[in-house]
Amino acid sequence: MKNGLLIWNVVLTLLTGYLLITHFSGSKSGRGSSKSGGKDSASAADYNFKIAYFEMDSVEAHYSMVKDVKAEIETKESEYNKGVSKLDDTYKNRYNELASKPNMSAEEAEAAQNELKNLGEQLKLQRQTMDQGYQDFITTKNMAVKQRIEDFLKEYTKSKSFAYIISYEPGLYYYKDTAYNITSDLIAGLNAAYKPAKQK
Repeated sequence: MKNGLLIWNVVLTLLTGYLLITHFSGSKSGRGSSKSGGKDSASAADYNFKIAYFEMDSVEAHYSMVKDVKAEIETKESEYNKGVSKLDDTYKNRYNELASKPNMSAEEAEAAQNELKNLGEQLKLQRQTMDQGYQDFITTKNMAVKQRIEDFLKEYTKSKSFAYIISYEPGLYYYKDTAYNITSDLIAGLNAAYKPAKQK
């Protein structure tokens, strides 16, 4: 789950950087085109351009939905591992059964080899289906968390007038003004709105 959120944060960071460059380069061109009102309007635009951030690791640690999703993924992973182990055991058991048969003729040995080959291919397809199902489950759960955060922030920024809200990841940013840290508001709001499925 952490990897999925990290990828999302990196993409969001790159997008934010692009938009910042676009915004400020547009402001400079606007200043040059108007002598009277250009400077004042550009200054007003810059003054209203606010960016907030939240600590993703704190959200992961304190948002109830993230905790529930992690528990669901752990349960799913346990089921997945048991399923894979069962597939392996199926092949091993059949192999041992066929190998333990005494005095097999050439035809019987060839038939046994073909049976094991076909069984191996069937189990391989089942494993691929299980792998895909497991990955889809994780992706769906991560996207559900991401969507909840996005939906909350869309409403949150209506009253705060932030131009951008980004997630802070150590190593991606070199400075942050804690006056614009909305982590506590985000966690409180998300937890207040979150209703686990068992309580619905």
